[in-house]
Amino acid sequence: MNLRELRGMELAETRTIRKRDGWWLVPSQTGSKLYRVQLTKTFATCECADFAKRGQACKHIVAACVMQIRQEQNADGTTTVTKTVMFAAEEKITYPQNWNAYNQAQTNEQDRFLALLADLCSGLATKQPKTGRPRLPLSDAIFNVTFKVYSTFSQRRFMSDLREAHSRGYISKVPHFNSISNYLEDPELTIILRDLIVKSSLPLQAVETNFAADSSGFTTSRFARWFDVKYGKERAKQDWVKVHLMCGVKTNIVTAVEIEGQHANDSKFLPALTATTALNFTMNEVSADKGYSSKNNAEVISKFGATPFISMKETDKGLGGGKWAEMYHYFNFRKQEFLKHYHQRSNVESTFSMMKRKFGDSLRSKTDVAMVNESLCKILCHNLVVLIHEMFELGIDPVFWTA
Repeated sequence: MNLRELRGMELAETRTIRKRDGWWLVPSQTGSKLYRVQLTKTFATCECADFAKRGQACKHIVAACVMQIRQEQNADGTTTVTKTVMFAAEEKITYPQNWNAYNQAQTNEQDRFLALLADLCSGLATKQPKTGRPRLPLSDAIFNVTFKVYSTFSQRRFMSDLREAHSRGYISKVPHFNSISNYLEDPELTIILRDLIVKSSLPLQAVETNFAADSSGFTTSRFARWFDVKYGKERAKQDWVKVHLMCGVKTNIVTAVEIEGQHANDSKFLPALTATTALNFTMNEVSADKGYSSKNNAEVISKFGATPFISMKETDKGLGGGKWAEMYHYFNFRKQEFLKHYHQRSNVESTFSMMKRKFGDSLRSKTDVAMVNESLCKILCHNLVVLIHEMFELGIDPVFWTA
């Protein structure tokens, strides 16, 4: 028995649960708010945030099921158990793994990573100054900082790997270890890295048609400090870089990324993420959590030929017509069908998890520009690793530049 079932049974024992107009009214465990629960033999729904996010039985559904079973026992003295979707929803779904392809991708990853990264950087042109010392080729600079982030080593310990890359002909020369930091400080690299992330996703154009958007943060070693006048003491909070991205739900390839401010509202970035993705991919569906719920976002997604599956806020009424109203009614009156599409959104959380587990959830850089560039390098590394896996899984041959 899991924690939600225990809490649901506790609710049934300690709180008043009533049935009205076909809905069970289940009180919150911590307040007076009532959640409406509907139970049938084929589905169960609840208006709480937990059910909207997971699409599985919450404690309110468990409590309503307990009350329904009790009512059937009291009706004629017999015991009748009504099995609802609650029990089916808790069944664990497993997916087959192609272990041969996985093992091949893992054991050849770094060799393939260097080759793909060198190929991706090879199309970058360097504008040399008319006078003075020649600049390091842009392809070398991007290769060096991205490979550094992939290695997760410090700059000094990373130099052995860089010498090996030079011996294989991937870079023209081995720079001083401090040069890695200097490259990351270059604001011109930001737009180049964003373009390379998009380009690295193109080999999977034929694979991805459904997409999901979300945001997450990378912590830094920098702290913001201030004096709290009310309590008369100094406070500190760790800074972070907030990344907004869109990814394909089949392979977790990142198709678009935006970075702007720690406290920026998620919703305003969805149109840009959708537009960038639509330039290169055929979009059928876009899923996102209720932080992106707005009429404008629904209409923008629809404009690019995709169907929005965005969880609705409690305050949303679907007013204004168009795709927004259609999505509102779909969400409220065909919720089970809606949730099957909406829960593809969990793949974007998997994307961030993959990225942070492999390349770390913190940034080593100290300045704003360098932190943004380092974050973009993590995403670029993630995309190349995804491509390597799909090379063995799907048999694709990534080509970034055409003659």
